[in-house]
Amino acid sequence: MEGEGELTLEELLTAYRRGRDADLRAIGGVYFQDRDGSITRTGPRALTSGLDSQPLPDRERIDIDKYVDVWRKHHGKGSVSIITARGCPYDCRWCSHSTYGKTHRRRSAANVADEVEWVLDRYHPDMLWMADDVFTIHHGWILRYRQEMKARGLRVPFECITRADRLNAKVADSLAELGCFRVWIGSESGSQRILDAMERGVTVEQVRQAVELCRQRGIETGMFLMWGYEGEQLADIEETIEHVKACLPDVFLTTVSYPIKGTPYFDEISDRLVSANPWTRSTDREFKIRGRHSRTYYSFADRLLKSEVALERLRKSGNGPASATGSAELETSILSARQGLETAAAEVEA
Repeated sequence: MEGEGELTLEELLTAYRRGRDADLRAIGGVYFQDRDGSITRTGPRALTSGLDSQPLPDRERIDIDKYVDVWRKHHGKGSVSIITARGCPYDCRWCSHSTYGKTHRRRSAANVADEVEWVLDRYHPDMLWMADDVFTIHHGWILRYRQEMKARGLRVPFECITRADRLNAKVADSLAELGCFRVWIGSESGSQRILDAMERGVTVEQVRQAVELCRQRGIETGMFLMWGYEGEQLADIEETIEHVKACLPDVFLTTVSYPIKGTPYFDEISDRLVSANPWTRSTDREFKIRGRHSRTYYSFADRLLKSEVALERLRKSGNGPASATGSAELETSILSARQGLETAAAEVEA
């Protein structure tokens, strides 16, 4: 299927009930093989205008209670996911818009609060994961949702994702009041040159300000980072390390950039892509990009980042003799990681 699937699936099921003679050409959003072996594409399905009209996920079809228990056992908190919106209107070159296009459509605050209330009553999770691409994109909606939850006497810990440019003091206050304990920020790089090449539309300084806004309100921050974007040099890696040291988020995660078909990033480097496995047994993350640094190189970048940030935390904590011992160990780790980076710099993907 192509695009949103709900209406397409309804029409497909109706067509299949009619039997083999059903005409699929009238159904938007499908690819199918015709009787002569040719592939027919009917074109993307029009996007659903009113998300409140969609039924809530049928969570009772699977054992959510077991899912919550597994989260508690392995992560300390049982979690359930909620999606309040669809789509992202931004232009990041590595991000796919193949399903929703560059749109943003939200369910009403009351509709989301209804779902949250039901989930809390049925599964009793310790927290929620608000799984939107950018939870804080619509400031007015956040304020309405806060009012809706307050009117119902509901407050539940949750974490969410934002962009640095979609967080201000008023929104951060609302998140804290709602119970948000962690905000994930797509920082990607500490190099403004690389951010601009990605067309992220944010600045390094905005990321730092967003982290500080959260810290002032007792909200943890998580940071997503990406190595290996086209054009990245060692100087950009160093800037990223300094950026994370300046922010000191509570947690950060790294990935090596990978091309998703249909994105500008994929188109830019498509003539250098190498897949080690047939498409039936591979994923976007398994592509190699000829001429890019090896995975070993980025593993040393990871080690260097983690050691540098740990040393910065230790220095700011000022824990006396223990701090001195830990500093020596981390400085040794930093030296080793830098040497590894230098050695691996000559290795490239073929």
